[in-house]
Amino acid sequence: MDLTETSPAERAAVLNAIGDELAAAAGELIPEAMAETGLAEARLAGELKRTVVQLRMFADVCAEGDFLDVRIDEADPDFVLGPRPDLRRFNLPVGPVLVFAASNFPFAFSVAGGDTASALAAGCPVVLKAHPGHPRLSALTAEKVRSALVRAGRPADTFEVVYDQDAAVELLRDDRIAAAAFTGSFKAGRLLAGIAAARERPIPFYGELGSVNPVVVTPGALAERADAIASGFVASVSGSAGQLCTKPGFLFLPQDHGLARELGAAAKAVPGHPLLHEGIAAAYAGRRAAVLAAPGVSVLAEGSVEAGQDGWSRAAPTLVEVGLDDLRAQRDALLDEAFGPLSIVVRYDPDRPEALLDALAELFPGALTATVHRGVGEHHDWLRRLVAVLRERVGRLLFDGWPTGVAVTPAMQHGGPYPATTAPATTSVGTAAIRRFLRPVTFQNCPPELLPAALRDDNPWRVPQRRAVAGASLNWGNHSA
Repeated sequence: MDLTETSPAERAAVLNAIGDELAAAAGELIPEAMAETGLAEARLAGELKRTVVQLRMFADVCAEGDFLDVRIDEADPDFVLGPRPDLRRFNLPVGPVLVFAASNFPFAFSVAGGDTASALAAGCPVVLKAHPGHPRLSALTAEKVRSALVRAGRPADTFEVVYDQDAAVELLRDDRIAAAAFTGSFKAGRLLAGIAAARERPIPFYGELGSVNPVVVTPGALAERADAIASGFVASVSGSAGQLCTKPGFLFLPQDHGLARELGAAAKAVPGHPLLHEGIAAAYAGRRAAVLAAPGVSVLAEGSVEAGQDGWSRAAPTLVEVGLDDLRAQRDALLDEAFGPLSIVVRYDPDRPEALLDALAELFPGALTATVHRGVGEHHDWLRRLVAVLRERVGRLLFDGWPTGVAVTPAMQHGGPYPATTAPATTSVGTAAIRRFLRPVTFQNCPPELLPAALRDDNPWRVPQRRAVAGASLNWGNHSA
């Protein structure tokens, strides 16, 4: 269904209707999610709330109309480079979007998650590939979305769901699909990205492929709050059984950190948590075994992966430690993402900060996040250089916190350089996510009666219009002093 002529207010009404429908159905949705994912009720209730808030945030984006980026250059016979025609530019929806749902966020990155919300906000119909880890929840959520669309005066087929992987791959090849979004494994994401690129008419593929999210602790931070760093790190690694793309995969500590016992004890105190499905359990067990077998690795908390009688495999946190030189030597075994509650502590020599900077630049080409814990008042030169190295390799740079927990807010950046994502200049969280599903078009000397509503002088949609008035070019450059 073509939504190109749908006004911003109408799109906002659609998104608010979906949010209302999901909020009202919490009593149905959360128990189904618990049954299919093993995630706790409190975690799922918070995630459903986040999903509703995200929809309402994009509703406000629509209502404001800034995302259309309307620019009008008035016809100008005195333009400094010669007569200028009437030029009017705005953003159109790219067309139908194929979304591949994630397993680890059955609400926020699934049927009605951020990719769906931002695509609908842009005016794009959505076809969603449901994740096999929660098919019943996907069907129930899709029912609520389609009901909300009808209630808001839009056709139900604005949003469709497919469940078969082969059918989704064929859709990715279908010339009617104009863009695709994916959250999942590196292997699957690379395969799908290749299909999107190999089409006769290649399309944008916005893939989030995983991340290891390094954390660096300075000597000053360690001296001030070692216990808080140890407990915060273990909580971030073990939350949701480590099945989060922002889990800190590497913690860089000064070599004489003295936290081995505290880290091990904190990890051993965390009970086993269900993994989302057996595919994740098998992949995690393989990665864990490879890390534990790598030369130079010492175990702080061995953890476990065990199959339960209830059908769920449960994982308890595994923490290991390695020196910086051994990390470099064993990069093939250690650097891949472990999607589960495993993380690697890396010792570095604070008297040789250049070695740490070189290793970070060499070993971490792209991640969703990086974190720096520093002491109060630390401003030494190598810390500034550390920030300069990390900001080139991540989408979000944190200070004195932990990367798990992605705020749903306009300034959030959830994306990063490859291999974290296939499109480092974009985000899948925050209001800028809508830009993935828009394309600009300019109308030159268009008759007024043929102009889209957003470009008309009477501005019936009441959207922001940025104008370059006739004669203004004669003064360009005079406001720069």
